[in-house]
Amino acid sequence: MDEHVVPTTDPPAGDKPLPRAFEQVPAQSPLAMPEQDFDTTPPLIARRRFNIDLWARRLLVIALTLIPAALAAHEMRRSIGLDGISALEGVYLALFISLFAWIAFGFATAAIGFLLLTVGKGRSVTPRPLRASEPLRGKTAILLPVCNEDFLGVLGRLSIMERSLAQVMGRERFEFFILSDSNVESGETEKRAYLEMRDSFSRPVHYRRRALNIGRKPGNIAEWVTRFGGGYDHMIVLDADSIMSGQTMARLAADMERHPHVGLIQTVPTVMGAATLFARWQQFASRLFGPISAAGMIWWAGSEGMFWGHNAIVRVRAFAESCGLPELPGRAPFGGHILSHDMLEAALLRRRGWDVHMVTADDSFEEFPPSMPDLFTRDRRWCQGNIQHVPLLIRIAGLHPLSRFQLLVGATAYCTSPMWLALMLVVLGGAASGIWPPAEVLPSGALLGVTALLLFGPKILAIFWAMADPARRIGFGGAVRMTRGVLVDIILSILMAPVAMLTQTINLVTILMGRKASWNGQTRDRDGMAIGSAIWLFKWHILLGVGLTWLAVEAGAVGWTLPVVAGLFAAPLLAAITARKDLGARAERSGLFQVADPWWRTQSYRPLRFRWPNGEKRRAIAANDE
Repeated sequence: MDEHVVPTTDPPAGDKPLPRAFEQVPAQSPLAMPEQDFDTTPPLIARRRFNIDLWARRLLVIALTLIPAALAAHEMRRSIGLDGISALEGVYLALFISLFAWIAFGFATAAIGFLLLTVGKGRSVTPRPLRASEPLRGKTAILLPVCNEDFLGVLGRLSIMERSLAQVMGRERFEFFILSDSNVESGETEKRAYLEMRDSFSRPVHYRRRALNIGRKPGNIAEWVTRFGGGYDHMIVLDADSIMSGQTMARLAADMERHPHVGLIQTVPTVMGAATLFARWQQFASRLFGPISAAGMIWWAGSEGMFWGHNAIVRVRAFAESCGLPELPGRAPFGGHILSHDMLEAALLRRRGWDVHMVTADDSFEEFPPSMPDLFTRDRRWCQGNIQHVPLLIRIAGLHPLSRFQLLVGATAYCTSPMWLALMLVVLGGAASGIWPPAEVLPSGALLGVTALLLFGPKILAIFWAMADPARRIGFGGAVRMTRGVLVDIILSILMAPVAMLTQTINLVTILMGRKASWNGQTRDRDGMAIGSAIWLFKWHILLGVGLTWLAVEAGAVGWTLPVVAGLFAAPLLAAITARKDLGARAERSGLFQVADPWWRTQSYRPLRFRWPNGEKRRAIAANDE
């Protein structure tokens, strides 16, 4: 590899070349990535037969969603509007039934996933094992986009994947690319670390930093495709905090070769590397509750799966011919660069006839934000990106119906929070103004019980799933520790739900008013936060708590609003406490939120060491040394 300093090449789109600050890369193999015309339906690579089995699955999920919602509507109609429905009652019913259907959809997906993983043993949602008689023929690039990250941590995770890949057949068919969009200061650190470590790897590890961050991550990937995509059959796209085993990488590449009509396979990553109490809680929830919902979604999505932008393998030529994203006209949130590119890229692949699949994998991981504020910051970016999809649902010609549905679900997910808030305000406002007594409009005891079952049912099913397998049960610390973790999770979830409700409502409203979300490097490490800062950050939550308390007293409905008000008042304390690493370590020692160790901690991985050129620092960078 030759070192290049500030060379230029053709950009993914446009006429001007992009400067690159530093790179050590192989010879270029250009591949055209034309900008897509959203107004014209593109030609299909092949016409697929109508899959009656797959559509029957989707109809079943729809039935399992709409039937309970219809029964709930009938039950509510018996107590509301017997003498006619007023405008306010109509709003109340519309909000309640829509939200009831939303949670019924989630329960139906989880229930189907539970059956697949217990009765079906998960055979339909996991990748097939490698076959020694089928050596890999194609070349696969493993892409790690970074932007102002802890680069030593990135190299540590890369070293684990590289050494894992060295143990599998076909390892010579893989190469790593670090694609940096970092600023000048971080770029110098990356350059020194890369030059120090590059000879420690047994597989090729290339590095390139762009001087101009054009198009964010989509532009970063597109620039690689247009320069090097012609030399590779597949690309495994990771995030800076991702880890995937070499065995799973080889399985994914083998599946792509075995099925030439597949354009993308998305693994369902689980959370790892948690240090704070908040991250440990979310890691436990992801490992325990996530698999059954993921299995259900995989079952009804079929060949119209989703892409989450990382921990996935993509057919390079299919991506190049299908996913060149234009810059949208107008101002944010609907104009500019397409932000939530991943789900749209999956829809564009399917638009040309490529299959998009999802699979579960026990050795595909990502990290989680270390605190509530960091999660909400990321969530705001996702909110703007998903809202941007709304006009594209109508504009883009030739989208598969399920792709439109998935984009719509992604956008409407951020509408549920303002709907919950509006529902509470309608009930309390109507009761406080004397329009109705609370007992008259609140659901009956039986309907409340069904609602609670739909909300907490997936957690109960996940416990049964984990209990059914001794190894899995031991991984969660046994029945007692796992049950204790679920109980604490439920308490924390009840407290956090109203906080997330108001935060997402504020995010949605301000984004629609034109206040753009920032898309900088993510905060991946934190240890606590000052209570004063937390109070200021959640000041609107406290004010809403005061307002709801007043309304509840006026309406005589203090009892059922107490969990919501308690969560709003406790938001600063909850955020500050759960952001602490010492409490995360204490939880680990006590077995709270226990999960099984990831695969690399059970194997011998010699720590790699990075030494600064001036000799002042030396640090272990293998993730199992953190």
